[in-house]
Amino acid sequence: MTSLELYRPNVGVVLFHPDGRVWLGRRVNTPGPHPWQFPQGGVDAGEDLLDAALRELREETGAVSTTMLGRTDGWITYDFPPDHGGSKQAKGWRGQRQVWFALRFDGEEAEFDLNGHGTAEFETWRWGYLAEAPKLVVPFKRQAYDQVAAAFEAFAAKPARGVSAA
Repeated sequence: MTSLELYRPNVGVVLFHPDGRVWLGRRVNTPGPHPWQFPQGGVDAGEDLLDAALRELREETGAVSTTMLGRTDGWITYDFPPDHGGSKQAKGWRGQRQVWFALRFDGEEAEFDLNGHGTAEFETWRWGYLAEAPKLVVPFKRQAYDQVAAAFEAFAAKPARGVSAA
């Protein structure tokens, strides 16, 4: 088994508003200060990565009206912390390997339905700035989010001068 095979295959989506802000979801039952993240999830055996990303986006947010803007090259990995526990770690995964997709949201906000697919991943959501996302996620995902933010900064809105991104 190669070291990359120790990481669970996963996809993530940065969903861009037409104005360049990004969709941020507050994870269910996740106390602060780092409860926010982008939609992400596992890849089923034999599943195309873009298909997996669109499926995860639909399941977690309800969004289906999108246009592809870009994707990251290769895999971005992160390790689960030693005290993380959880089912993925119990199955022997060291962490996750991800390909990220940048998608523009082309629908109406009424399309968002956090409870539309069984157990909700997010309890609420908001539009924010890509630059703030790495500061909002759990620390063990921060390096991956830094890489994603750098990869997709060309699509992103910048906060107004004098306005904090966080």
